[in-house]
Amino acid sequence: MKTLFLFLLLISSLHSGDIRSLLFHGNCITCHHEHKNISAPSTVEIKKHYLRAFPHKEDFVSYMAKWILRPQEETSLMHHSIKEYKLMPLLGFDEETLRDIASYIYDTDFSKKHTGHIK
Repeated sequence: MKTLFLFLLLISSLHSGDIRSLLFHGNCITCHHEHKNISAPSTVEIKKHYLRAFPHKEDFVSYMAKWILRPQEETSLMHHSIKEYKLMPLLGFDEETLRDIASYIYDTDFSKKHTGHIK
């Protein structure tokens, strides 16, 4: 109960932009390092491919969230990455959470220092 209270206190103290960052850095960064391809494509590489296909934010966020919700090789924008790293597994997040994460990726310039890193 104490842990839940502390978690809720932390969440309530964050701004909405920080929640998106927390979701990204607390989950995605495990496999998708911002700049390096290690166990999966980097966030920079993913963003580059998605921006090329979907330059408008709503399209970018919608496609990314739906694809991560149910990853399929046939609908992937990055077939070369599937050959190298395999298909992304089902993660169990709801679509709204995935939209928040995709929105954070779209809005963040990963070439510059940004807030939200969890150390």
